[in-house]
Amino acid sequence: MELISSPMPKVSEYIANALKQDLPDHVLEKVKFHFLDTVASMISGSTMLAGERAIQFINAQGAAAPQASLLGTRLKTTAINAALANGMFGHADETDDSHAESLTHPGCGIVAAVMAAGELQNSSGIDLLKAMTLGYDICCRLTKSLHPYQFRANGHSSHTFGPNFGAAAAAGALFGVNAIQARYLLSYAAQQASGVSCWMRDKDHIEKAFDFGGMAARNGVTAAMMVANGFTGVDDVFSGERNFYDAYGIDPLRQELGVDLGIRYEILQTSIKRWTVGSPIQAPLDCVDELIHTLGKKLDPSNIINIHVKIPHESLTIVNNREMPEICLQHLVALMIIEGKMDFHLAHDRTKMANPEVLKLRKSITLEGSDELSKNMPTRQGIVRLTLQSGESFEVYTRDVKGTPNNSMTRIELDRKCTDLISPILGAEQARKICQAVWELETCDSARDFALLLTKK
Repeated sequence: MELISSPMPKVSEYIANALKQDLPDHVLEKVKFHFLDTVASMISGSTMLAGERAIQFINAQGAAAPQASLLGTRLKTTAINAALANGMFGHADETDDSHAESLTHPGCGIVAAVMAAGELQNSSGIDLLKAMTLGYDICCRLTKSLHPYQFRANGHSSHTFGPNFGAAAAAGALFGVNAIQARYLLSYAAQQASGVSCWMRDKDHIEKAFDFGGMAARNGVTAAMMVANGFTGVDDVFSGERNFYDAYGIDPLRQELGVDLGIRYEILQTSIKRWTVGSPIQAPLDCVDELIHTLGKKLDPSNIINIHVKIPHESLTIVNNREMPEICLQHLVALMIIEGKMDFHLAHDRTKMANPEVLKLRKSITLEGSDELSKNMPTRQGIVRLTLQSGESFEVYTRDVKGTPNNSMTRIELDRKCTDLISPILGAEQARKICQAVWELETCDSARDFALLLTKK
């Protein structure tokens, strides 16, 4: 007998039928944006420190069944290990997408699981996109049901819990689980759910890459493959004695997982980063970009007395004077003013952190946590006030960051970002082909053919 408090009936049916349902045109377009953004992040991340360590880990296991590709490389391995590696590639830095309300980075874990399961099953392109949409729906609703910001404050990691369930749902759909198997699938996802928010102290972005992307993708594909191969389990992990919400929730929203499935798509509320840096720094860099275009040559570092930056209190510890350039707010603000621009290569150049001109300008930057901006969370707004030697003061307030749902990027802007990420690894011509292939992915008949395009020749 079903317990009235459980979302399981709706969720399991949604997973089982996800590939049979058409996506509205505007949703399909949005999914393509995030698919392209994420595979570009993975290809780029394959050469970063976290990516290198993931490859080293895979190679240390010896020969394996060549089931799925490691993007940006010539390597193939088991679907489970490919999911782990590509997930780490996807969050090897701060390039990938984010869903503010659920406090997750959905793409790195979910798309890695979709690519691994899809290549193993040789799924169609449209099925990859539908499975990804499903994964975002489950991922984001799961952490929202746990009150993610309080969940993180309590020491848990929303960034690992949500994608863990989303990856399982997406991979399960591609493996063709039915509604009963979907129940088991979610129970195996729950058994693997874990994560402690001390990832904030990771200085090399290796454990964080695993926590956000690799672990979720690996766990999701593992759960899906086990259930697809006959594993059975608890048929409702969300209700009954000692259930998931009793274990992890504090006044949880137990019905959230099943609310408006197929009507309200979480991917529509997911943001793509214009700047390849930490999410809390997006708004301040948008402010600086506006100042650069407004003030022109007047914005000379030697003319600046003070740069005062306000962001929500909740974001301070994430970006305040960090050791990694791509998540250090003071460094990036100073660097962007000096260079007059910001791109992937500048944001990741560690040598710039020791540049005397950058260090000098950093001393003029003050960072404040704002009560007013905190009230607007989960929207990550920012204010930059600049004071010049002349006594003039200029202030810019960014309410809707470029790439967020209320200020979306265009195809041209995303192509530019993704070409910048992919070209150093696979070349400019292949980068352009990948962009075009994703925009037409619903016409692709073979995930294996598509995966070939994402790897080295």
